[in-house]
Amino acid sequence: MTKNNKKIELLAPAGNLEKMKTAIFYGADAIYLGIPDFSLRVRINDFDLKKIKEAVDYAHNKKVRVYVTVNIFAHNHHLKKIIPYLKKINQIKPDALIFSDPGILSLLKKYCPKIDLHLSTQANCTNYEAVKFWQKQGVKRIILGRETTLQEIKEIRKNCPKIELEYFVHGAMCMSYSGRCFLSKDFLNRSANLGDCVQPCRWEYDVFIKAKGHDEVLELVEEKHGSYLLNSKDLCLIEHLHDLIKAGVGSFKIEGRAKSVYYLANVIAIYKRAIKDKKKIGFLHNELLNKMTHRGYTKGFLLGKKADQNVDNSHFSSDWEFCGQVVFSEKKKDIFVLKIKVHNTINQGDLVEIILPDYEIINFKVDKMLDYKTKQEILEAHGGGGGQEIILEIKSKSNIPELAVLRRKIK
Repeated sequence: MTKNNKKIELLAPAGNLEKMKTAIFYGADAIYLGIPDFSLRVRINDFDLKKIKEAVDYAHNKKVRVYVTVNIFAHNHHLKKIIPYLKKINQIKPDALIFSDPGILSLLKKYCPKIDLHLSTQANCTNYEAVKFWQKQGVKRIILGRETTLQEIKEIRKNCPKIELEYFVHGAMCMSYSGRCFLSKDFLNRSANLGDCVQPCRWEYDVFIKAKGHDEVLELVEEKHGSYLLNSKDLCLIEHLHDLIKAGVGSFKIEGRAKSVYYLANVIAIYKRAIKDKKKIGFLHNELLNKMTHRGYTKGFLLGKKADQNVDNSHFSSDWEFCGQVVFSEKKKDIFVLKIKVHNTINQGDLVEIILPDYEIINFKVDKMLDYKTKQEILEAHGGGGGQEIILEIKSKSNIPELAVLRRKIK
């Protein structure tokens, strides 16, 4: 809670129902999702209208809000397809619709008149006059562009005291201005602006630096192999959450509809704890640094500086690896009998951590595990073929429910 008792919303991504349920389990107050045709995530996106309805029903039963993305940069051929879709979305009744295109806004008002409207970060709203404009169009919330600085957020709040403000606090950063990139379209004819980016900015390039005269190349000065010159570091604003709250941001958004349940579990649990407990932020920041795979972290444009690039490698690997998720839990006295779906590998003797909501951690060593089908003791289990299922028995005072994720130390 903030000083004025207004609850800060932690908004999490969902690429499928399993990820959505995991996000809710770990403390998300709201979820954003969308179908491939009209949201900026075509690949690794398992939602259709039937699954959106299932997601909305499940989330509302858990008192969690659902925002549906309709934020592509639409062309004429999208408009006929989107009208029947909006009519059905209106019947499903999500809590808000996220858009970026003014033409789509007109259709939302016509076919979903009672659903709240949120302006996508893709609309590049970074000043209070633009906020006032969109507010007059009936927009309830502005998802500010990542390029907006902390000082600019304060000025926007001062000039627009009633609008809801949302800001990205964690996740991948694009090397272009809020995703307006043409590399993917140019290289493979897959448009980032229609949700189908193949992320050429993450590729490794050979770079040739040349000294030039007026009209001709004079000499080759340097040849550099293996540069990730377009590779932006990931955004991490955990150290500035309370600065953002004071500035007037009411919703903290996490990027990552294509990310794993392990990513969601860690980031949501850590940020949820950080919002409630300022004293833990240093520890939690170190956990993000050391127990997650990432591209290095940057504070983006928040403090008025440029976002940082990681030109040396594609990402940093952790000493810890996602190894499983609880799919069934039964308590027998102080022992939890857990059915685990294995991701990657679990070996007898591994040091394992179970991550619970509020980033409570249970540590144990795998002394014994059974194959779920045969009930025979095994020395190792693997995630191939959809994930082997095993049984672990854990002594714990804390509840270990379904959906909790596990990681093992690998170094």
